[in-house]
Amino acid sequence: MSETLPVAEAAPTAPRPERGWHRWLRLLGLLAGRLRTAPLTLTLFVALWAVGAATGSLGDGPRQSLLEQVGVGIPTLTDGHWWTLAGSLLWCPGIGAYVSTSLLLLVLGPVAEQRLGSLLTAGVLIVCQALGALLGTGLARLGVAADLDWLNSIQDQIATGPGVGLLGLAAVLSYRLTALWRRRVRLLAVLVPLVAMLYIGHLESVQRFAGMLVGLLLGALLHHRRPALPRGISHTEARVLVALCLLATALGPLIASVYRDAIGPFNTMSELYFSHVPSAEEVATACEESAEACARAHSTQRFFDSPGRLMAALVPALLVVLAEGLRRGLRVAWWITVCTELLWTGVLTWLLVDNYDDFADSGGAGYLFQLMGEAMLLPLAVLVLLLITRQRFDQRLPGRDLRRLGLVIGSALLLSCGAYVGIGWLVRDQYEPDATLGGLFAGLPSELLPPAYNDLVPDYPIAAGGTAQTLEIWCGVLFWVVALVALFLAFRRPVVHVDAEAAARARELLTRYGGSTLSFISTWDGNHYWFDARGEAAVPYRVIATVALTTGDPFGEPAARLGAVAGFARYCDERGWTPCFYSVTTETRQAADRLGWRSLQVAEDTVVPLPDLAFTGKKWQDIRTSLNKAGKQGITAEWWTWQDAPIAIRDQIRSISEEWVSDKGLPEMGFTLGGLEELADPAVRVLVAVDADRTVHGLTSWMPVYRDGAPVGWTLDFMRRRSEGFRGVMEFLIASAALGFKEEGAEFLSLSGAPLARAERGAELSTLDRTMDWLGRSMEPVYGFRSLLAFKAKFQPEYRPMYMCYPDPAALGSISRAIGKAYLPHLTPAQGVRLMRKLSG
Repeated sequence: MSETLPVAEAAPTAPRPERGWHRWLRLLGLLAGRLRTAPLTLTLFVALWAVGAATGSLGDGPRQSLLEQVGVGIPTLTDGHWWTLAGSLLWCPGIGAYVSTSLLLLVLGPVAEQRLGSLLTAGVLIVCQALGALLGTGLARLGVAADLDWLNSIQDQIATGPGVGLLGLAAVLSYRLTALWRRRVRLLAVLVPLVAMLYIGHLESVQRFAGMLVGLLLGALLHHRRPALPRGISHTEARVLVALCLLATALGPLIASVYRDAIGPFNTMSELYFSHVPSAEEVATACEESAEACARAHSTQRFFDSPGRLMAALVPALLVVLAEGLRRGLRVAWWITVCTELLWTGVLTWLLVDNYDDFADSGGAGYLFQLMGEAMLLPLAVLVLLLITRQRFDQRLPGRDLRRLGLVIGSALLLSCGAYVGIGWLVRDQYEPDATLGGLFAGLPSELLPPAYNDLVPDYPIAAGGTAQTLEIWCGVLFWVVALVALFLAFRRPVVHVDAEAAARARELLTRYGGSTLSFISTWDGNHYWFDARGEAAVPYRVIATVALTTGDPFGEPAARLGAVAGFARYCDERGWTPCFYSVTTETRQAADRLGWRSLQVAEDTVVPLPDLAFTGKKWQDIRTSLNKAGKQGITAEWWTWQDAPIAIRDQIRSISEEWVSDKGLPEMGFTLGGLEELADPAVRVLVAVDADRTVHGLTSWMPVYRDGAPVGWTLDFMRRRSEGFRGVMEFLIASAALGFKEEGAEFLSLSGAPLARAERGAELSTLDRTMDWLGRSMEPVYGFRSLLAFKAKFQPEYRPMYMCYPDPAALGSISRAIGKAYLPHLTPAQGVRLMRKLSG
């Protein structure tokens, strides 16, 4: 009996793409909608500002008499004012704190009320505020008892503000977030109060850090989990987290530098992060020292009265730009950051050694070692972090872009230095004393470094005349503006192939002549390309150690690609490489057999013909059930490309992907398995399952298979589902995609290859085949390749074996290591140990 499909199973349609400011308006509307369902957040927001206005506290915080009744500190708790532990929620120490606290409340509060409920959110906020303030004050009291200079200086301070409770609430909330935002929220919840405590050092900073610790412990108790380091993390997210850490090292000292009376233990060398204009007392002291020192002090004062004051923030500005490069995984940004931190460490070491006598006289050798520890800890910690994560930063700018970047920065440096020395020599009488060529060259570091570093530069002429002062102000500023802008633009530029021209040429061949179901993976970054003599056939490959590992079949003009295997083998032989064709079809295997090569099945491709596809009959029952359940639950399928997808959709996709990686405890596999980065190709189509609330339950991505310049089929690549989402979402998405592609006239749909799995054919297996089956069974608990093949069997596919072809059996060991490195390029030693434990049972 024939069956008809319900209306819910019709081909999915693509909503109109959102662009530009429309996305931001929609995001603002979403935030406003959440605020309407967050009564606690709105109540606390209104109460905070109303109480502040009523008590005259909005400007500089509560007056002293009121502060002693509502604030928390050693004096108030000693006097028995225990009500202040919770009462301090309703006051802030000044208008800046009111604004920043309100922004944090408006962002964090609605999410907390949605995930925890309003009552639990209120309870968590009050408990974290009270216990955090009590713990922070107690730590300060212990420091006073231990006679620590820093904590001695804050023993009389009294703190107010709901920041203690809000940071604790953020820590508790992190337990209810997806893996992606759990890591980010926890990192920020730790970094923000930690940096504030170490650099600003006020009692309120100590209390906020304590509030965060209370929140982590309270969250563990409420959700029966213990705080733990992430077991698995994608390289994309690892880059984001490293960039956030570098950003914290840049902005923390900067904020402390402009903060009133910052006294944190790490704030000793803050002048080197953000230069300050010399005070009248410092100028007077310099003038008492010598005429030269007096002239330098007055020159620095003039410098801060000009646009040159931008140089004061050079170090944090450079680190912020480098953080953007690290976020994008660029190797050049990694190297520049490492060199910057090494130079910073070198400068600090030289400064401390050069001033050994002064520091020793101030507080003895112990004081000197304390300064060295505080000054060196931050750059050394960043260096260690960068070295540990170095494999994550493997994206390379094209050689042309690197040359252009070097030319721009080099030209700017040459012009600025040339102008300072050349024009300065022409107006040498405008310096004190008259400038010499040697003196001008000696003064170049003072032009290129922030004002605080001038004392480290040997004697150089001081500008007195108008032209000389203009050179002194503008030469360094213009160079660094050009350099930082050039770096930022280079980092923001999309990363392309190592050989972009060859990649474009290969893609044109692939589009014109087509290839196998996996040929589109040859367009992914990391591949090089071999072309035959006529340029009509191409082989994508990557070299790992001495193995030239291909990705899929050769492609190009049909007659030319028949000889591509032999041609590529000769090319590899000339360079001492071992060629290996991986995940290829029977056609390539036959060409390799004619060369006397060995072959081995490594995967099973699953292809679903579309022209006669109909989900009727008993064998399609599971698929129909998923389609029907999706329709009843209001879940629909939407087509997007990554660039046109709304911000909310893309953010949920990232969260779902990170949750999947975290649950695995191992990094994402690469090579023939795509990730988030591969979604960005405009030719790749993304199908997402969303419900009425715009919650993404799952997604699939589809790569085109070309013939004569147009797609004739599509191959499944990226596949993820939300852990708590609709259980049949994958069946729903694949079925919806099949119906959509069929309506468009596509001939087939490939569910892609299942590695280390095979369909039963009844043929006799070789020793190597049995070894591969054993490896597939061993890997099953980790990556589930055989379960994946069983899942794909629901769609009644045609099974097509995929092979690995290689010339020399003696090279099988090096080939296996190369394949492992290709699939798991970011495997850390700890993850390797974890993988071996899982494989061993």
